[in-house]
Amino acid sequence: MKVKIKRALISVSNKEGIVDFARTLEAMNVEIISTGGTFRKLEEEGIKVKKVEEFTGFPEMLNGRVKTLHPYIHGGILADRSNEKHMSEIASAGIKLIDMVVVNLYPFKETISKSDVTLEEAIENIDIGGPTMIRSAAKNNKGVAVVVDPEDYKKIGEELKENDGYLSRATLFRLAVKAFQHTCEYDSVIFNYLKNKIQDFGNSDISVRDYLNVECGISAGETGTEEMSEKEAGDKFRSENGDFKDNLKFNLIKIQNLRYGENPHQKASYYKYIDSNSDKFTGARQFQGKELSYNNIMDGNAAFNIVKEFSVPCVAVIKHNNPCGAAIGNTIEEAYKKAYECDPVSAFGSVIASNMKWTAEAAKFMLDKYVEVIIAPDFDDEALKMLSQKQNLRILKIDFKLDDYLKKLNQEDFKTQNVDIKSVDGGILLQDLDEGIDNRENMKVVTEVAPDNRQWEDLLFGWQIVKNVKSNAIVLAIDGKTVGIGAGQMSRIDSAEIAIKKSDGRCNGSVMASDAFFPFEDVAELAARSGIKAIIQPGGSIRDNEVIASCNRNKIPMVFTGRRHFKH
Repeated sequence: MKVKIKRALISVSNKEGIVDFARTLEAMNVEIISTGGTFRKLEEEGIKVKKVEEFTGFPEMLNGRVKTLHPYIHGGILADRSNEKHMSEIASAGIKLIDMVVVNLYPFKETISKSDVTLEEAIENIDIGGPTMIRSAAKNNKGVAVVVDPEDYKKIGEELKENDGYLSRATLFRLAVKAFQHTCEYDSVIFNYLKNKIQDFGNSDISVRDYLNVECGISAGETGTEEMSEKEAGDKFRSENGDFKDNLKFNLIKIQNLRYGENPHQKASYYKYIDSNSDKFTGARQFQGKELSYNNIMDGNAAFNIVKEFSVPCVAVIKHNNPCGAAIGNTIEEAYKKAYECDPVSAFGSVIASNMKWTAEAAKFMLDKYVEVIIAPDFDDEALKMLSQKQNLRILKIDFKLDDYLKKLNQEDFKTQNVDIKSVDGGILLQDLDEGIDNRENMKVVTEVAPDNRQWEDLLFGWQIVKNVKSNAIVLAIDGKTVGIGAGQMSRIDSAEIAIKKSDGRCNGSVMASDAFFPFEDVAELAARSGIKAIIQPGGSIRDNEVIASCNRNKIPMVFTGRRHFKH
């Protein structure tokens, strides 16, 4: 069964590609009805289009809240073409059939992403007529095409041309499924935003369960009978007691298809949670450069995760998901230079992240270097102008507010909101994300000699970096910068030897951070021979006493943190 498209209603917020699509419809002798801004856009382009109020004979009212909510619209969409009674009723009422609905919705998510958005403004950007038309058309998909995605315009246009204005039943059904996905995601964003505003109105007699199930992708459990708290309702992963849920349903939306995955033979796509905000890595806006690759995204996320936990200017240089340099400084330029100097050879083709605005001075230092991606919360205009010379450089801006993030880190439940997911054959592994800053008060000096103040600063800096290095991990640091990094080795002594070799002699006077305990005293002895002046590690080995004795012999202060930071 096929449907001939004779009349289409077009009302879109995202007007990308709509003019060309409307021209295609016009060329197929399709009558076009439209509203507001879409009508003006099409009319300006010389396309023959009729206003909705002209079609219905009823004016738009309530500041645009009511314009398509009319029997002439929904009768024309919902009438079952195979039902004689339906057809007789609309004929008697003078209702004309509408064969295609081209609609996408008010930009609610973009509106609430603004830092100064008010609840009233957000509510005004809740689309009513749009979802109603989409659902009407999707329900009646046997006789009506519903188009919500600009990426489908070309394919639909081609099918119309090839089939003398007809669309197949298979196409109509596929479009209907996509339409319900579109409204589901839209309602989910609204639900999550409004749910987080409940506390602003004080206590309510309405239980969370009364509105829990309206969220797409979240269920109240297998049977739907579990009582759930407000905290649980808003958590994708955890139950009220803090344990991970027995059943998980993720609500994700595709950001883009990628050219390939880690390797050219692997297909890949990039997704984000539907309620993810613009201050997350997935919310980054690309200013220039080639399309991001799978590896760019992985490395960019790793770089951003390092720098966002420092309260002073910090830059991380990433290669193959490991830092080949990281540093803090008085300025971003100083931090970048120090990070780059850790391993200039490995920094070739790297990904760089900063926790503060990228300055013209830092951009100037970058100009003669091959960098794949630069990520920062903001960029100087002069910096962007200079970096525009590197046309292939991908520039990403994240609406990240450092002060807000650091405040959240001090909230007990903040870390429980973020998880790390890894794929395994047939399922996933889920764990808390290893983020936050370990408290010096919980650390213990276990040697006869204690670190001095300068050594403490470097130990804490190195400890913060080492958790972002693949295990077994060793970081050598001095003066707020890494000077040698050993990553991903099967034995800790190998990682230590690599870090010392990478330092090219700069390890002398530095401190050593290890993501896990020393199983033997060999790493401590190597550190002493290499001029390393202090060590920080979790402790917990059955040979801790031997390692401590080695440090005491060599007068090297050693701190036990009591916390391991493996990263696989």
